Amino acid sequence: METRKDILTATNLHREFRTPNSELQVLKGLDLAVKKGEMVSITGESGVGKSTLLHLLGGLDKPTSGEVIIDGESITDKPQDALARFRNDRVGFVFQFHYLLDDFNAIENVMMPLLVAGRSKRQARQKGELLLEQVGLSDRASHLPRQLSGGEQQRVAVARALANDPEIVLADEPSGNLDVGTGSRLHNLLFQLNEKNSTAFIIATHNRELASGCHRELEIVDGKLKS
Repeated sequence: METRKDILTATNLHREFRTPNSELQVLKGLDLAVKKGEMVSITGESGVGKSTLLHLLGGLDKPTSGEVIIDGESITDKPQDALARFRNDRVGFVFQFHYLLDDFNAIENVMMPLLVAGRSKRQARQKGELLLEQVGLSDRASHLPRQLSGGEQQRVAVARALANDPEIVLADEPSGNLDVGTGSRLHNLLFQLNEKNSTAFIIATHNRELASGCHRELEIVDGKLKS
C-alpha cells in the first residue's frame, strides 16, 4: 500500500455554515490523503461532519477554504458542468438510501452513469451485466427497485457506483438502513470489491465491523481527522 500513489488529497479543508445569527465551523483545517486501492473509514459522533466531508471530497459541496485533488486534478474550482462530468466519470457514490430510479429496473439503474458518459446502450448493458454479476444480482437484473429487498437495492447502488470504473468510491453510512445480517453481507461485498478492483473507498460509518475492517480508521474530532 505504501508504494501506491495518492489518489485523493484534501488540504486544509474548512467548512463553515452561516445563519443570520451564528456561524457554525464544522471542518477546521482537515487534511487527508488516500492511496490508490486503499479503504479508509471515517468515524465520529453524529453531527461531527462525516457527511459534510464526503460531500466536499466528491464535489457535491464546496469548502469554505482548502483544496481537494483527485487523481492529480483539483476539483475545488471546477465550473459546475465540468464538475458534474468529473463526478460521473471518476467518482462513485453510495449513500445510506439507495436513490435508485423507481421506474427503471436494476440493470437500467446501473447503466445510467455509463449512458451519461456517452457509452452506447450495448456497451452499457454489457458492463451492467458484469457489475450485477459481481454483486451477486444477475438474476435480479429485470426487477424494479420496489421488487428488491433493502440489501439488494443497496447492492445495485454499489454496482451503479462502480459503473465508470472510478478510482474512488465515497460511501456515506452504506449499511445504515440495513439489519445486522444484511449489513454484514454488504460490508463483505465492499471488502471483496476493494480487493478485486483496487478501487479506493472512503466510508463514513458508525458501524464498528465496517470501520475496523478497513485498512485505516480515522475519526473526526473537533473538525479534524485523527487516527
